[in-house]
Amino acid sequence: MVKVCRKISHITLSNRIQHRISGLRRRIFRLLHHFLPCSGGKPSKYLMLPHFAEPSPPSQPPPSVVEATQDESVQVSPCQFHTPDSDSDLVALKISLLGDCQIGKTSFLEKYIGNEQEQGSPEKKGLNQMDKTLVVEGARLSYCIWEVEGNGRSQEHIPLACKDSVAILYMFDLTSRCTLNSVIGWYKESRKWNQTAIPVMIGTKFDDFIQLPLDLQWTIASEARRYSKAINATLFFSSASYNINVNKIFKFITAKLFDLPWTLERNLTVGEPIIDF
Repeated sequence: MVKVCRKISHITLSNRIQHRISGLRRRIFRLLHHFLPCSGGKPSKYLMLPHFAEPSPPSQPPPSVVEATQDESVQVSPCQFHTPDSDSDLVALKISLLGDCQIGKTSFLEKYIGNEQEQGSPEKKGLNQMDKTLVVEGARLSYCIWEVEGNGRSQEHIPLACKDSVAILYMFDLTSRCTLNSVIGWYKESRKWNQTAIPVMIGTKFDDFIQLPLDLQWTIASEARRYSKAINATLFFSSASYNINVNKIFKFITAKLFDLPWTLERNLTVGEPIIDF
């Protein structure tokens, strides 16, 4: 628990977060104690953060997609979050989503936000902002997620989207190699404005990807792994349509930020949703 307090003190946040950090320290202790009963007596496992119920996937998904979705939903905490009326104890953490157009960034974001749909008000056109608030015994964490649309004028939005972010998600379409090639450009530009954010690389549309020939899947997966190592990012293959690795990505970010005890399982099997680090 001392690690949690120490980790929080080193996160670069806005003035508002810094003002409330001492209160957050106390609440993190209670938060961790609150999770322990949900772990089923296995403290060595990751204590899953609860999340809102999400819509059922479309009917008749491909077999590999069904298996992947079932694997992700094995550990579901019975704890429930609620949203109090006051914002006095709210701690906002900014996350950025970067990537080309038409790769599923908005669908990914909407899947994670779920029923909350707390649409923000971006300061400039070309930015999409949504909030996700997690509440446990009065301690509230709000992920303010900024999505850059990815059009021709995207470069001018990167400074605003990336400054003060605690994590940056670099997204690409698993069925479009040119969007994978763009990841390095997004990374280089974002690092001009933020050197400390946690880098996460996400391949979207896994449900379409597994319909490709196996040799092509292997080639794309190998290239994606090389790119992720080049930018020192954890790699996830995901699907918003079937909720594959969507919540897991944000649980990974939360565990990384607050040094929570979660062991991320590596998966390098082609044809399955890869996780590499």
